[in-house]
Formats: sequence, structure tokens, C-alpha cells
Amino acid sequence: MQVPLLDLKAQYATIKDEILSAISEVLESQRCIGGPKVAQLEEKIAAVSECKYAVGASSGTDAIMNSLMSLEIGPGDEVITTPFTFFSTVGCIARVGAKIVLADIDPKTYNIDPVGVKAAVTKKTRAIMPVHLFGQMADMDPIMAVAAEHNLAVIEDAAQSVSSTYKGKKAGSIGTVGCFSFFPSKNLGGIGDGGMVVTNDQELYNRLFIMRNHGSEPKYYHKYIGGNFRLDPIQAAALLVKLPHLDEWSAKRRANAAYYDKKFAGTVVQTPYINPDCVTIYNQYVVRVPRRDEVVAHLKAADIGCEIYYPVPMHLQECFRYLGYKDGDFPAAEEAAAEVMAIPVYPELTDQMKDIVVETILSFLDKS
Repeated sequence: MQVPLLDLKAQYATIKDEILSAISEVLESQRCIGGPKVAQLEEKIAAVSECKYAVGASSGTDAIMNSLMSLEIGPGDEVITTPFTFFSTVGCIARVGAKIVLADIDPKTYNIDPVGVKAAVTKKTRAIMPVHLFGQMADMDPIMAVAAEHNLAVIEDAAQSVSSTYKGKKAGSIGTVGCFSFFPSKNLGGIGDGGMVVTNDQELYNRLFIMRNHGSEPKYYHKYIGGNFRLDPIQAAALLVKLPHLDEWSAKRRANAAYYDKKFAGTVVQTPYINPDCVTIYNQYVVRVPRRDEVVAHLKAADIGCEIYYPVPMHLQECFRYLGYKDGDFPAAEEAAAEVMAIPVYPELTDQMKDIVVETILSFLDKS
């Protein structure tokens, strides 16, 4: 039986008519840039995130870029972040000309370790960028304490964690800004690229809003050197259909995770650790196993979807050699990169499909 890592067709089948109707409405209006759908989604994402303001973006990457540019972070500045993340987190820092400064992760949650953040602060530090990885928020209180002590901005990379909570506070609502991705594989995924920035700072919101349209306000009068970071209204229309289902889909992911937790209990498979202060949305269900690469190959041969998030930490990427980091500098991140893998957790999984995933992993490890 084939078990994909993610089956977007199964989700689409339940909302197909609504999606097609919403897209048709945009096409009939011919409001192909901006318009009421984008404004409506911004309002709703702000509400979901318990923030005052939201600005659509063309991708999660561009949400981060807009945030960095609007905070006027650039050459001579340093931004502290994690080496265990998707490329966009660190790539955007490099693209604005700032220096990437890394701090190791907590080996249990895979999120940035606040102790390392505190140690990495220098006189040139301008911001901290924690990543809420795999749907679970970072330990924000000590991070915010460091930021307050040194007057630093905090950019929450919440690309994988829309609606997650930390001590009852929503992802994106704690820091200076929060950045979401609507890449199709996310819990709240579009039908292409899309993203959003949320904030409670009105002055920063105004700058984010202008910056996303080439820094133009009014049209053809450029206050800033911005970018083309606009969210497509067709994406906004599709996301408005999906948003009411987000809580239900996330709850089903948590139920699937609990099922796996029980099945893997007492085995060599290390299941995700969830901080008691957090409610995760399980954008990924990530386990640690011995001989990970062999397990991955075995699963793929059995037509079971899996993925390695992430096989090479950022400090060991070829393009970041200039930073001067080397093997062993961030041991927790390096160990995670060698041992973790994600297995299917999407809402439409059946118990039979989950049992096949569990049995295929355990039978391979028992025999080897």
C-alpha cells in the first residue's frame, strides 16, 4: 500500500468546488494584483495570530526579506539565528548584506537554544531570528529577555507554525514581527507560493506595507528601495477557503502524532518532544532513528513517503563557507541532521496507513 508523505489531492477533493468558485471570482473581477481578497486574508491572518496588523507577501522568503528591509537591517549588522532550518532563514540575512551569526539548537525540540543566543550577542547584533520548527514554537521568554536587554528586534520565522502557541500566545505575536509561509505543503498551504508578515507595531506595519510594493507611496513616488513582495489574489482566495479548516486539520495532525507516539513507545524510535508550554501543529512529524539513511531508503522502496529535514545544517553549506564555521561547531544541529526524518502526518491518513508506516520502520530496525 502506497503512503505518500503528503497527499494534497485528498485535501483538495473536500474543498474543490469552493476553491474553483473562489478563483473564478478573482478571474471574473480581473483584480489580479492586490484587491479585496488579499485585504480580507490579511485581516483574518492578523486575527488568527492575535496581532493588530498583517501584510501579505509573495512567499515566506519574501516575508522575511520585507521584515529585514523594513527594520533597516543591512551591512555592518548581525542577526542571530539557527543553523538547523530551511535555507530562507539564513539566505535572507545574507541577501540584505548583514552577517549571519549562528547559535546551536536544543537537541530535544530542534529549536534555537536561548543560552546560545545570549552568548552570541555582540555590539553589532541588531536582531534575533528564532525559527518555530516543525510546527512547535521556540522557547520565546528567554529569547525576548535577551532582546529586551540589548534592544534587539525579534523576527519570528513561523513559516511552519501558523496558529501554534507558546504559553497561550500565538506564533508571530510575541516578537517584533512574525513571518508565515503558505507554501502548498504547509498546514495552511496555497496553490503556489505565498506568505504573510504580522506585527503589533503600527509604524513598522506602514513601512512593511509600502516596502512590499517597491517602496512606492503614492504610486510612482518611492519613499524606500523596496521589492515586489505582493501576495497574489488567487492565492489569497484559495487560502480564505482553507483557513476555516486550519484548526480541524491541525487537530487531526495532533491525533495522528499521538497515534504514532503510542505505537513507537518503548522502541528505538525517538518521537518528537513537545515543550509543555507549547501547542504544536505538527507541520512535520519528525523522529530520530539509528541508521537513518538506511531506514529512509527502505521506506522509499516500500512506497512510503519520508523526508529529511534537514540533511546539511546551514553552517556547513557550501555558500556559507565564508562565515568560517566548521564541522563540530554546532554539535546538536549536526547530530539532528544525521538522525532525523519526517514521516506522514497529514490529516487524511487512515489508521491502516499509519500502521503500515510504523510496521515498516520497526520491522526493518528489528531485523537489522
